[in-house]
This record gives sequence, structure tokens and C-alpha cells, in this order.
Amino acid sequence: MNNNSKNRIFILGIVVLFILTLITGYYALKLREEYNNLNNNNFNESFSSLVNYVNNVENYLAKAMISKSPEHAAQTLTQIWKDSNLAMVYLSRIPLQDNGITQTEKFLNQVSDYSYSLSRKNINGEELTKEDFQNLEDIYNYSVNLENTLNQLSEELYNGTINWESLKTEGDNKFAQSVDNVNVFSNIDGNLNDYEGLIYDGAYSDHVNKTNKVGLTGNDIDEENAKNKVKEFFGSENIENIDNNGFIENADIPSYDFSVKLKDKEEKYSIMVSKKGGHIVESSLDREVLEEKISQEEANEIGKQYLSDRGFIDMKETYFIKQGNVVTVNYAYNGNGVIAYPDLIKVRVALDNGEVLGIETSGYLNSHTERNLKTPNISIEEARSKINDKLQILSEGTAIIPTEWKTEIYCYEFKGKVEDKEFLVYINTDTGKEEDILVILDTPGGTLTV
Repeated sequence: MNNNSKNRIFILGIVVLFILTLITGYYALKLREEYNNLNNNNFNESFSSLVNYVNNVENYLAKAMISKSPEHAAQTLTQIWKDSNLAMVYLSRIPLQDNGITQTEKFLNQVSDYSYSLSRKNINGEELTKEDFQNLEDIYNYSVNLENTLNQLSEELYNGTINWESLKTEGDNKFAQSVDNVNVFSNIDGNLNDYEGLIYDGAYSDHVNKTNKVGLTGNDIDEENAKNKVKEFFGSENIENIDNNGFIENADIPSYDFSVKLKDKEEKYSIMVSKKGGHIVESSLDREVLEEKISQEEANEIGKQYLSDRGFIDMKETYFIKQGNVVTVNYAYNGNGVIAYPDLIKVRVALDNGEVLGIETSGYLNSHTERNLKTPNISIEEARSKINDKLQILSEGTAIIPTEWKTEIYCYEFKGKVEDKEFLVYINTDTGKEEDILVILDTPGGTLTV
């Protein structure tokens, strides 16, 4: 083999080696990118869970601050204990290891221990002392600081101002400084360490499913009769065509499903009619709503009139949520001045022209009935005396609220305020027991409760 052949073979070997190096490097880079993406996704998921649980801790602490009933306070404090522990779990899964995180972890740990110890006191029938309530208020204020910091960090991560890689390196010190305000909780460390051991929807909107559906009255109907109910609902003269999509047997309310094309609409409505009684379970039209011209007050009245025209009378708007220039208003039955939160109907109103885009009646069909309410055993003045003195009462009345056991409780409802937070407090009209406390959240998207 001459020298020229050897040189060509040598050069070819170098080229092949170079190509193999490039290919190996490319795949190594791809693997690293995939690994980093997987890590970032895990970090984002853990951070989102951390923010959610810290938010829960803040809201339950707010409830605990005004609770006077040992039984209800014990439930709230147990929830604080659980959520603060879960927050610590997710805090440990994000790449932040500096002193600020240590203080945050310490804070959550002490919230967990302290809430657990107070819940034990309540379970043993002891009322919380003024010092206990003061400590809860202090912890609540620090939890607000922590939540604000986490929300700021969340916004910076979302905007790309910082990323997890930078936070693992030079970002730690910056974040440690930003959460340094959590260190102010150290002034109650002595108290805490003495212990061994908190509707996006309206109120009670998730308590709608019942085995005995008392509002679902009437006999079973067939598909043809269900179609006639659709014609009644929209008006036969307005309908161009009705398509049957089948019978949904496994739904909470077994129903016939239809698509409806109206003469003046490009889009089709979907509508479900219950087999039992032929009730409208839900109806919905999806269209783009580009602007907001209708006020919330006008939307409330439009929804109320829409319900009245369809036989749902004495309905009162309670809470709402707004998304994409469409507002969903929760209406509860308000018979004889008693708000029955289980009897819930949701109405979607387009804010460009006030058109009703949807209705959902499951809560009403599950729960609505004429109730024989007992005369209250305690007066509203007695019920008011059982409320924490810190609550500035804004309004009061009576309400029926659901329980997790699918039962109902007749209560006095007090709406009140502590500083800039609003609450709903429910006192049993028969026993005087504090049955529930809800925090009212006024958000850009609507009025909600937790």
C-alpha cells in the first residue's frame, strides 16, 4: 500500500471519527435536554403544589382565627396540620437549598406542630385562649408574606425572568433575601417550641350529588317525549333540527343527550333531558365572546329572569365566576327568606349581549323540595353571641347548608369582616353549634368561597 493510500485511509478515519463524535455529542445533548425538561416539569409541578398548599394554610388559618366552636376549630386546625405537612413535602422537591428555604421549612414545620397541638386541645373540649388566637393571627400574617413571595417567584418563573437552573446556582441567595421576611415569625418561636405537637366556585356548589334525588320528580319518559321537552325549552318555531346523541345511563342523572340547531344560530346547542320526569339537566352553547358590555348586575338579572321564565322561581344570585367574557352565576333557592344552598342552579351569561349560553340544574334536581323547617331553638341574638368578637357583622339571615354526609343543616348565616377579609359563619339554629366558616374571596374572575 503506497503512502497516498495510507494518507487517504487516515484522513477518512479522522472524518468518520469526527462524524461519530458529532453524532454522539448531538445525542448526548438531546438526552441532556430531555433530562433537563423532565426535571423542569417536575420542579414546576412541585412548586405549583407548594403554592396551592401554602394558600390553603393561609385560608384555613383565617378561619381558625375567628372560630369559637371547639369541634369546628379542631377540623380546621387538623386541615392546617395536613396542608402544612404537604407543603413541606413539595418544598423539599424544588432545587432551593439556601437559608431562606431553611427558614420557610422551619416555619411550615412549626405551623404544623402548633396547629396539631391546638386541635388536640379542641378535641379534648378546651376552648382556645386569647394567647392561642394571637399566635394564630401572627402565624397567619407570616403565611400571607410567604404566599406573596411564592406568588412573586411564580410570576418570575412564568415570565422567564428566572429559571430553575439559575435558582439552583446564583438565584438561591436572591430568593433567600426575598423570603427573609418569614424570619419575623421567630418572635413567637418560644411559644411555638413549647408545644409538642389550618365555590372556584360558590358556597357549597360541590355538594350536589345525592342518592335520593328529591327534586327529580315525575315518571320515566322515552326518547320522543324527551325531544318534546327540548322543543318546549327552545320553542318549536325556533328550531331547525334536533339530533339525538344517545342515552347516557351512567351519569349522576341518567339523561337523553341532544344537539339542537336553531334557525338564527350557526353553532349548535347541546342539551340533556333527564329520563325521570323529563327535566332539563343542562344546556350549553359554545361561542366566542369577544367583549364585555353587560355589567355583573345586569347579568344577574338576566339569569334570574331566564330561570323564572322556565319555572324556577324564588332564585337568588349568590356567587359568580367570570372567564372569557362569560359569567357563570350561581343561583340558590330562596323560599321564605331562607337560602337553600343545596338547591343550586348555574347560569352562563355572555357579557357582550346578555345571551344565556348555558344552564346546569344538577344541584336543584338533587335537592329541591318543600322543607318543613323547625322553629329555631335559639334566637338570632343567641347565635350572634356565639361568634368570635373579632368578626364585624355586615349582614345576617338564615340558610340551609349541606354536609359531607349528604344531609342538611338549618343555620343562621352571618356575613362579617376581620380587617380586609370577609367570612361567612354558620350557627346551627337548633343547637347553637358553629357548623362552618367560609372565607369569601373577591378575585378578578369573580366572588368565590373556600
